[in-house]
Amino acid sequence: MIARASIGGRRIRVHLSNDFGAAPLTIGAAHVALRSKESAIVEGSDRVLKFSGRASCVIPPGAQMISDPVDLNVPALGDLAISIYLPGDTGPATQHATGLHTGYISKAGDFTSALSLADATTSQSWFIAAGADVLAPPDSFAIVAFGDSITDGATSTPDTNHSWPSLLSERLQANPGTARIAVINEGISGNRVLKDGAGVSALARFDRDVIGQAGAKWVVILESINDIGQTLRDGANPADALTADDLIAGLRQLIERAHTHDIKVIGATLTPYQGAAYYSDKGEEVRMAINQWIRTSKEFDAVVDFDAATRDADNAKTIRADYNIRDHLHPNDAGYKAMADAFDLSWFAPVRAVRAQ
Repeated sequence: MIARASIGGRRIRVHLSNDFGAAPLTIGAAHVALRSKESAIVEGSDRVLKFSGRASCVIPPGAQMISDPVDLNVPALGDLAISIYLPGDTGPATQHATGLHTGYISKAGDFTSALSLADATTSQSWFIAAGADVLAPPDSFAIVAFGDSITDGATSTPDTNHSWPSLLSERLQANPGTARIAVINEGISGNRVLKDGAGVSALARFDRDVIGQAGAKWVVILESINDIGQTLRDGANPADALTADDLIAGLRQLIERAHTHDIKVIGATLTPYQGAAYYSDKGEEVRMAINQWIRTSKEFDAVVDFDAATRDADNAKTIRADYNIRDHLHPNDAGYKAMADAFDLSWFAPVRAVRAQ
């Protein structure tokens, strides 16, 4: 699997997940390396991963394993190749469907130390690998991007790193004052605040995906549009309808949890969606009410106005035509860039570090 490091460092550890598995998961071997191109790794960069000193491990259902750190000079915005050998049947495996990086699946056997994979099949999903931490300078911190498909970057061009979190990371790296700040993308396509759907609800996963992240100092929350669309669309069960107050109450829970752990919260306004398959006038009223609360409540430490950054100048209910992927909900690459450009980098002024990402 291929993933991009948002900041550089001299050591790395990898997280492997069986969070949603139903049976113990045997990891026969795991390696990390710097990716050169396609499935090829940079010669001399291959590192064997061990888990509490062991080259293999068994991950219980519902658990993760973190590898022992290994020495590897990881460049900022450099590609990592994480290779895993699975000696037996995994059953349903924990995955992130919208990986947006081409990964490579070998024929049967242990190819974790191979310099490249010949005749591999490809996938745009991530399996089992849940993340990687680099040992960075002591004033390094992380911004967690927490949301749904718009944060996931579902409609960005694959293999280009054009999701808004990736583009924000590039802005941070280009600015010497923020180059030690990482961005962690915890977007899940289809995610909702109050109900499980594509992945568990935002309320259910926040502690693991935000508070549990090494070095997390800020979180950007962009959630609620799927709750609005799915419960207020034409033909939806009226008993399931959500109000703005329902969703604001859920978002307040996330703010409180973050602040309890000294994580600052950036509220992101909900982007326009008129014309989307699940659009309704009632849903638009709820979207506008939530955006008004985000902008004026002063419950957030900062607000990034994605709505203003992406809406049409003549019809504020719709996304700009040149940002529209044509489903009237998701941005294209240009729209994601506008979202990344909406951040004021002065929010992320250097502060004293307590943890490294």
